[in-house]
Amino acid sequence: MASMAIQPSLAPVGGGRRVSGLTIKTDLPMSSFPVYVDPFTSSDDTVLDSPTTMNAANRLVEKIKGDEPGRHPSPQPTHVSYPLMSKMNGNGHRVLRSGTVGYVAPEFTGKKEQMELVKAHITKSGWIPEAMVETQVAWFYNELGIDDVYFQVENPEIVANHITSLYAAKVAAFSREDKREEIRLDMEASEHAIYIDTSEPGKTTIDGPRYEHRLESKYLDGTDTSKRFRVETFRSPGVIGHSDSKATLRCYFVYQCQFVEPNADPKETRLEVISDRMFLAKATKNTRQIYQDIIENTVSRNGPVIEVFDMEGSREKRLVVAFRSRTARGMFSALSDLYHYYGVTSSRKYVEQFSNGITVMSIYLRPAPNADPKHPPIEESIHQITQEVSLLYCMPQTKLHTMFASGELSLQETIYSHCVWVFVQHFLNRLGSEYTSLVAALDPKNNNHAEILSRMKKRLRTETFTPDYILEIIISHPELIRVLYASFANVHLKVGAEFDRNLIAPTPDTEVLSDAKLKDKITKDVSNEHEEMVMTAFRVFNNAVLKTNYFTPTKVALSFRLDPSFLPDIEYPKPLYGMFFVITSESRGFHLRFKDISRGGIRIVKSRSKEAYSINTRNLFDENYNLASTQQRKNKDIPEGGSKGVILLDPKQQDKAREAFEKYIDSILDLLLKAETPGIKNPIVDLYGKEEIVFMGPDENTADLVDWATEHARNRGAPWWKSFFTGKSPKLGGIPHDTYGMTTLSVREYVKGIYRKLNLDPSMVRKMQTGGPDGDLGSNEILLSNEKYTAIVDGSGVLVDPNGIDKAELHRLAKKRQMIVHFDTAKLTKDGYRVLCEDMNVTLPTGEVVNNGTAFRNTYHLRDSGLTDIFVPCGGRPESIDLVSANKLIKDGKSTIPYLVEGANLFITQDAKLRLEKAGCVVYKDASANKGGVTSSSLEVLASLSFDDEGFVKHMCHDARGNAPEFYKAYVKAVQEKIQENARLEFEAIWREHEQTGVARSILSDKLSGAITALDEQLQHSDLWENETVRHAVLADALPNLLIEKIGVDTIIHRVPDAYLRAIFGSYLASRFVYQCGSSPSQFAFYDFMSKRMAQIKS
Repeated sequence: MASMAIQPSLAPVGGGRRVSGLTIKTDLPMSSFPVYVDPFTSSDDTVLDSPTTMNAANRLVEKIKGDEPGRHPSPQPTHVSYPLMSKMNGNGHRVLRSGTVGYVAPEFTGKKEQMELVKAHITKSGWIPEAMVETQVAWFYNELGIDDVYFQVENPEIVANHITSLYAAKVAAFSREDKREEIRLDMEASEHAIYIDTSEPGKTTIDGPRYEHRLESKYLDGTDTSKRFRVETFRSPGVIGHSDSKATLRCYFVYQCQFVEPNADPKETRLEVISDRMFLAKATKNTRQIYQDIIENTVSRNGPVIEVFDMEGSREKRLVVAFRSRTARGMFSALSDLYHYYGVTSSRKYVEQFSNGITVMSIYLRPAPNADPKHPPIEESIHQITQEVSLLYCMPQTKLHTMFASGELSLQETIYSHCVWVFVQHFLNRLGSEYTSLVAALDPKNNNHAEILSRMKKRLRTETFTPDYILEIIISHPELIRVLYASFANVHLKVGAEFDRNLIAPTPDTEVLSDAKLKDKITKDVSNEHEEMVMTAFRVFNNAVLKTNYFTPTKVALSFRLDPSFLPDIEYPKPLYGMFFVITSESRGFHLRFKDISRGGIRIVKSRSKEAYSINTRNLFDENYNLASTQQRKNKDIPEGGSKGVILLDPKQQDKAREAFEKYIDSILDLLLKAETPGIKNPIVDLYGKEEIVFMGPDENTADLVDWATEHARNRGAPWWKSFFTGKSPKLGGIPHDTYGMTTLSVREYVKGIYRKLNLDPSMVRKMQTGGPDGDLGSNEILLSNEKYTAIVDGSGVLVDPNGIDKAELHRLAKKRQMIVHFDTAKLTKDGYRVLCEDMNVTLPTGEVVNNGTAFRNTYHLRDSGLTDIFVPCGGRPESIDLVSANKLIKDGKSTIPYLVEGANLFITQDAKLRLEKAGCVVYKDASANKGGVTSSSLEVLASLSFDDEGFVKHMCHDARGNAPEFYKAYVKAVQEKIQENARLEFEAIWREHEQTGVARSILSDKLSGAITALDEQLQHSDLWENETVRHAVLADALPNLLIEKIGVDTIIHRVPDAYLRAIFGSYLASRFVYQCGSSPSQFAFYDFMSKRMAQIKS
């Protein structure tokens, strides 16, 4: 029996059982602090009696006797500690007298009595020889450094079980040749836990019980956010077993927090309000002050705050790390791996929780007793640990973490490898030369050929290079990882002069190779083509990185500005202008844009299952690219080009949308803003070399996060904070799309345009809509429409009534933003029905049986119901109708749906649109119909750029009572009119050109967009822009009259960036010309167009 793992059952500790307690003086004022007693030394102090009856969750000390000690902190600055530089003038690393810091070890007055009871239990059980009982009990109580709280909390029987188990492990050691003692004890309850294990100080054990991982998984990072837990760990001072043994005991004690104020405000920092009662009882005055300082800093920051203290007269250091709870899953065990890597061990560790949402980890570090000579001195190791804590916070646990824990790779190499592993997943599964040859051999205009290409593209994307296979290849080449990382770090690692000392090389003794030599080394080291492709992708990544926050001292996620030129033309025919790649501990994401000045929403993608996550991962980049491309075509009327950001939550982080979004935004800001705080934000290596401004907006799952992003940009000093995000709340000058129906106004113009051209009576048109009354677009479409709804599909299910769904009930849901699950089915006619996703085996009025409600919901829009004249998708996942499924909407060569206006982005693939148009369906695609929101956002950006801060607040921001300024009201109305005007202009242009040429409307939409954007680029750099008279006249026409009247053209021109003015000039002239003259005008058309405009200018 080499090792033992005993899990004793928990005896009841409540119900009136008397528990001898700790000393408490209930009238102790909050300003008084207890005297420090080192838990590894005995104390002569005596304490008074304590309460007698407590339950397991609250058997904690409340207040402890003691007058304010005469010893005070002695700050002696030694070097910079990043978080507190501004407050402490750069002197954050301090020296503390050991007697004034730490925690009180309150004496358990019933300890002697308990020891006697424990001896009696052990003697009665008979497992330990009677002559040995006294020695074993004394050793457990007095030699292991276990805090008295443990003995107070546990009953004698449990303590006896633990001592017996420890003795059994010693006995078992005699049966082993190596005489190694492995002691493994764990006791887990809902409100507290104990773990005891043997390990060698300074060494990470890869196998074994891994109690730190269990502890944080169940208690620190648990899914029940209503419960928070504090942790205390101690390492015994002496080794266990024979004289050659290096192992010592590590004890972990977990207690559920009992906060003074459980629901404290996130900005609250008073310890007497936010602390756990046991912390208040045990912490010394100076420990409280340390925690007070670091919490005040953490509340005002997004990332971790790191502080280091020297312990006077000792080589021991105290590392304190604070961060927002739930933002660094796995941080507790990862910190152990980090200091072990540098030959350091801990004597004590504490995890304290605070009810304002802050977690603080305090670790007492010292050199490991048998450290490898290669490890640097403790001072250098601690310096490097503090440098890397921020990197560890970004990615506490990765798929390659064991390579770091085992010492095979450094932390920097490991996380770099993780980032590239994620990168490879999105860009290695490309279609390759075989697909290119297939495209050349087949005719995409042939429906059968197009269907083959579509199926082949999807299959090629899902085969061969799975994430696990890529990971397997990476893990097998640690030497290549080291040289590839050295190449990456050689370019991007830049450390200020004040931080050069004590810097440890991230990849020791690794030669930095040129790209050509790297290529040769990869070819020589790999054993097959697949390995070469994966490892070559590391080179591609290195060469694509233009700037990164990887080496910034403080960060919350890792961001990379990539040169997108590595993307293959066959798959991405329209080149991207800019590309950001972001990895957080909760997610991965991209931000793509097609022009320097671009705007688009940020969406968060969630996955209901592992299978859904796999699909979303495969489609992530392509979906992002297609969304940005659609946005580019939508934005034809406005100055900004198209962009889009997509954040994909990891499978186990589906509840961390806010955390992922905040980290995504903050890490991109790292690359947009100049670093001006040495030690917190150091300058980065910028191979791009130009200022970048990114305009963003809300999208799926981010509408309620926009205000935070705006305020955060302002707090970080972004000069363009007012225009950074559109869709913000009116109190920040935003124009909410849903409140004013901005997106719907554009869609409705296309719907009404079809009715107008074909002389249709809307009240007689039968309508199907995906995206229900709970959504922005769906609710406003219901409120503004006057058709006869026969079917609505939303996230909850399907609602159908052949005789028309009750309008009043639909309006009620739309105003409340509720799904059709809340529809009053009593208001359906006898032929109507509702099928919810959770329904099974439902019989419809027609007699048809629906076996699965979710499957019915997912495919209803493809049914030949005979109930639909017009289909307006207002929600749904991309590619809900593709080339294959489009065949279900075609019967005898004719589309079963006569009219389709694509309100939801990418709902239908382009080849499916063309198939439907060929079958007679009148289709207006998303890039044309769904552009009201982008127009609104563009005019919101323009207002924020045109006003100064004072004028913006006065004329665009609602007051504290929610009252809108008069200018704001008028401006919103002008925006709505502009949306409708732009939509009518494009609708008429597409309808007219289709009538003239017979070209499919879906193609004409793209042609118009392409013609406008191409002419836009030319006009921005033409002689017309250089002509001041023409420039001024065009801008006067393009800018909203309300802005001109309030601010003046000259002032607007002075305030708005030149690049943005050029974009206004080009987009306005180009769109008006193309809408008037078509996508393929004659070579004299523009001359004639400008001649007329010049005549107007002169007059």
